Amino acid sequence: MANIKSAKKRILVTETRAARNKSIRSAVKTSIKKVEAAVAAKDKDAAQVALLVATSEISKAASKGVYHKNNAARKVSRLTKAVNGIA
Repeated sequence: MANIKSAKKRILVTETRAARNKSIRSAVKTSIKKVEAAVAAKDKDAAQVALLVATSEISKAASKGVYHKNNAARKVSRLTKAVNGIA
């Protein structure tokens, strides 16, 4: 355990940020799974609604620095391609 006051604070801040990041990542993964489930069921309407929600979640995560902007763009692109691929 750290003895220096600033080091103790850094540990607390890191734990707080890690918990926040984990929560945001989890929300993104859940929204992605919902889109993929709708695509697998070939339900275009549900997939489009889920895609809108997922895109929003991913963009928020990228703006907060949880995901790199290119990583977020790649995720959105793949989901959009999957939804557009439904016949």
